[in-house]
Amino acid sequence: MKQWLDFVPLFLFFAAYKLYGIFPATAVLVGASIVVYGGIWIADRKLEKNHVITLVATIAFGSITLLLRDENWLKWKAPIINWIFAVVFLASHFIGDKVVIERMLGHALQVPTQVWQRLNIAWVLFFIFAGAANLYVAFTYTQYWVDFKVFGSLGMTLVFLVGQMLYLSRYLPGDDENKSGA
Repeated sequence: MKQWLDFVPLFLFFAAYKLYGIFPATAVLVGASIVVYGGIWIADRKLEKNHVITLVATIAFGSITLLLRDENWLKWKAPIINWIFAVVFLASHFIGDKVVIERMLGHALQVPTQVWQRLNIAWVLFFIFAGAANLYVAFTYTQYWVDFKVFGSLGMTLVFLVGQMLYLSRYLPGDDENKSGA
């Protein structure tokens, strides 16, 4: 349930954009992000690193967008967040004893280190691609960038997650076949 809270500010932003335009929508995005992540912090007394990165970027880029009345600042938020995640996932190959994806899912699945490393690289490539796609659409197809930000990015992520689940399905408990690191 908590994972779906991340989408509340995005969907409120989309609705406000369609009804009122970019600047009111940006204010809604910033406010909703503060409320959602503030609520998570109150409930858990902590925020995940990805929540902190998203919240800080939303407040920074949203505030600059509103102060300068320039939507281009907000258009950079999604690419930069994606690229920050790409750097973090890539850096985990060189820092620490586990890659990020293993830290996230290792409690649920036992797979060979090589598989975690492949998945982690897949996430790095996905984040680079997602950032580039967001940037391209935002500055090339300006009239569609909010639609893409909500539905295109979400669709890309869901397709990627399904592919990842299919790849990991051979390692689910009870399936002893193919657990050698293929």
